[in-house]
Amino acid sequence: MVHSHSQAGPGAPPSPSPAITTVGALRASGHTYLTVKDEIRRNLLARMRAGEERFPGIIGFGQTVLPHLERALLAGHDTILLGERGQGKTRLIRTLPGLLDEWTPTVAGCEINDHPFAPACARCRRLAAEQGDDLAVSWRHQSERYGEKLATPDTSVGDLIGDVDPVKVAEGRTLGDPETIHFGLVPRTNRGVFCLNELPDLAERIQVSLLNVLEERDIGVRGYALRLPLDLVLVASANPEDYTNRGRIITPLKDRFGAEVRTHYPATLEDELALVRQEAAISWPGGDPGAALPGHLVEVIARFTRLVRASPAIDSRSGVSARFAIAAAESAAASAVRRAALAGEQQPVTRICDLPSTVSTLRGKVEFEVSEEGREQEVLDHMLRRATADTFRAHLGGDLVPATDLLGRVGEVPGLARIMKRLGMDGSESPGNAAAAVEFALEGLYLMRRLSKDSVDGGAVYRT
Repeated sequence: MVHSHSQAGPGAPPSPSPAITTVGALRASGHTYLTVKDEIRRNLLARMRAGEERFPGIIGFGQTVLPHLERALLAGHDTILLGERGQGKTRLIRTLPGLLDEWTPTVAGCEINDHPFAPACARCRRLAAEQGDDLAVSWRHQSERYGEKLATPDTSVGDLIGDVDPVKVAEGRTLGDPETIHFGLVPRTNRGVFCLNELPDLAERIQVSLLNVLEERDIGVRGYALRLPLDLVLVASANPEDYTNRGRIITPLKDRFGAEVRTHYPATLEDELALVRQEAAISWPGGDPGAALPGHLVEVIARFTRLVRASPAIDSRSGVSARFAIAAAESAAASAVRRAALAGEQQPVTRICDLPSTVSTLRGKVEFEVSEEGREQEVLDHMLRRATADTFRAHLGGDLVPATDLLGRVGEVPGLARIMKRLGMDGSESPGNAAAAVEFALEGLYLMRRLSKDSVDGGAVYRT
């Protein structure tokens, strides 16, 4: 969702109309020039005072990460988000453009989006001097004021900062002309937010090129005597340096970031559940039905993920991404859709039997300790069984044992309805949901050692 000044909260000035096309008309409208950091600060404070959402879609950071990030933004600091893979660092950074004004004026045709009241590049300064109040103005939406680059060892200074444009030189301009420069990604995000992902992967000599951007707010290209005061917020993401062997952030660059904020995985089961529900794509577009994913199976997946993350068999320095749980939910739902297509079911519902088949596809998302080599599948299978047993115990383990009592009632509507109610499935007594509830109860009783189970042709037979 985008926000204009009028949406930002009490006390925010009205947004000028994007219909304004000249600097003179912009001045007459009462528009005030603010730097990007001041713009974000004003809109962030307005939303805080109004009690509005500042970082939509971000789960589990409300009392930990977000207060630190808000302090950094209010202080006008460039920031590093530090954390293991799959903690939502990039997702969080991508919410920052939502704190910008909905529309901002720029000099028409400017490659680096100069504000008409503060032109920075040689072209815009020349046009401003020549045309005065007639200087043409265009408008950029907040969604266009975001740039992102994944740092890789082959990233060059030209990619980030800029280089001489041979086409412009071929047109007859001299090499000393600053208008022969082809600007890189950072200056092209001038008047916006720039994200540099996995900063330690950037070669150290390339990191040096960012020093002036962060401190003096200017750039230099191939020895040009060029001072280009940039107006942007630079946010980087990185994995903790104590375990990454791929590279490091050079000390002078790290010193120039005003704030370092640590991220983390969901701290509670409730946050893990909310994250899976929000992110897992289990309903498909195009008319093809997805599969219903009952809440108790989402909980099994969330508990499974947390057990894997905490296991001594897993390399904790690498972490277990939130994408692990999301992929598990999507794979389980896909397994139910496959079964429905083959068996002619009209309304597929994911069942507990769909979870074990996903484990082998998740192995690539986990880094195991060297001592566990060859036992990867066994370790994951064991933790899935534990997660299933823990979920069963939380919902059904209290008053539906011993097994003979449950099995005596399971064929009757009152007993089945009670199981489904305990699993949060009351009101949806379709055959698919009923089967999912019964199968989960039987699997839980097996894991509680109240039943035995024989595997037969890819299925299972439960016995007392």
